[in-house]
Amino acid sequence: MFNKKKKEEEPVVENNTAEAAESINENANESVENTAAEQNETAASEPVVELSVEEKLQQQVAELNDKYLRLFAEFDNFKRRTQKERVELLQTAGKDIVISLLPVLDDFERAIKATEKSTEVAPVREGIELVQTKLKSILSQKGLKEIESLNTPFDTDLHEAITQIPSPTEEQKGKVIDQLEKGYMLNDKVVRFAKVVVGA
Repeated sequence: MFNKKKKEEEPVVENNTAEAAESINENANESVENTAAEQNETAASEPVVELSVEEKLQQQVAELNDKYLRLFAEFDNFKRRTQKERVELLQTAGKDIVISLLPVLDDFERAIKATEKSTEVAPVREGIELVQTKLKSILSQKGLKEIESLNTPFDTDLHEAITQIPSPTEEQKGKVIDQLEKGYMLNDKVVRFAKVVVGA
């Protein structure tokens, strides 16, 4: 009898073990399913954004357009600044010449006053020549030079022919016979052509 009881109890232990194993498997399956569900929810909440080719191109166009606008604004500012500097430079250059000519203007005023009382021509002429010399000196310091024209070959880069007359000698054909108005160069550039008479 004792043996029978033992045999009856053994299957109960086996049944309990099988039930425990099934319970563990069920728990494990539930855990795996829960983890997969959580991963799916995370992936759904943080979607990976992939831009299409068209969207990428539109983004590049926007960036390039922004760069272009900035560059255009910088160039516009540069252009305005250089124009302002050029105007200031021209004004300064003119101011410098005017200041240097003021003493000549003073000399002319003194010469005019001297002519009011003077009865002799020679001293007045001498004073005017001194003023002219002073003026030429100032202008030559600024780079002004007279164009030598008389008895030189006619040159269209330096001379402006007013008329043509028969030349007195063969040597003077094609040369400047007379000068009606002097020509001037400023720093080796013609600022006024000499008005001349050319021998034919």
